[in-house]
Amino acid sequence: PSGTPFRIGYLTSIADGDAPEGYDSMKIRWLGHSSFLIEASSGTKIITDPFEAGSYDGAVGYAPIQDSADIVTVSHDHADHNAVDQILGDPEVVRGGETIESHGVAISSLSTFHDESRGQDRGRNTIHVMDVDGVRVGHLGDLGHVLSDSEAEELGGVDVLLAPVGGYYTIGPEEARDVAEKLGARIVIPMHYKTEDIGFPIQPVDDFLKLMEDVEQVGSTDVEITKETLPETRKVFVLDYK
Repeated sequence: PSGTPFRIGYLTSIADGDAPEGYDSMKIRWLGHSSFLIEASSGTKIITDPFEAGSYDGAVGYAPIQDSADIVTVSHDHADHNAVDQILGDPEVVRGGETIESHGVAISSLSTFHDESRGQDRGRNTIHVMDVDGVRVGHLGDLGHVLSDSEAEELGGVDVLLAPVGGYYTIGPEEARDVAEKLGARIVIPMHYKTEDIGFPIQPVDDFLKLMEDVEQVGSTDVEITKETLPETRKVFVLDYK
């Protein structure tokens, strides 16, 4: 990982140390594509949508994931999202339709679609919402459509939204902005966009950033978040992956 984790709000003024007493700090590290390592203050580790490095004839060029996890979430069974066997340890795997509590983390889910034609083109997709240290983190997977009002209500609000923004296979910049609005996200971390290590015909993150008012290039693979230091208004944090 590149450097010290970026600390949001009050924590940004604290040099290399723990969060202040009384603040439970969770960390989010971007591993590339739609995969993140989320670590609770208790040490519980969750990895979302692990990719198979080199899959799709080398189009997935991110470095292999070499982390262990207690829990792995999978939004759908495509090789760039379901490489559970790549994860070290013996994690509990959470797929579609499950609501669980494991290792002190509650995870709920909502079944959606990977396209705008109710799954006829690319099938179903699962959104997972994880309650980590009192922070609701929503991972949209390969969501292919804007959520309806009823879907957004069923899912509930989120504090941190991990959102695909590259379009083509998923929602694009405008739709990602609209979903963040519907879910009342305080922090948006973009994912599933064009980088030098992905060969898919998807858009770069800049197309999404142009639509957002408050954007910060973190300059690190990690961001550290507490419930108490969430921003009052929506903010986008762009993470590195190497």
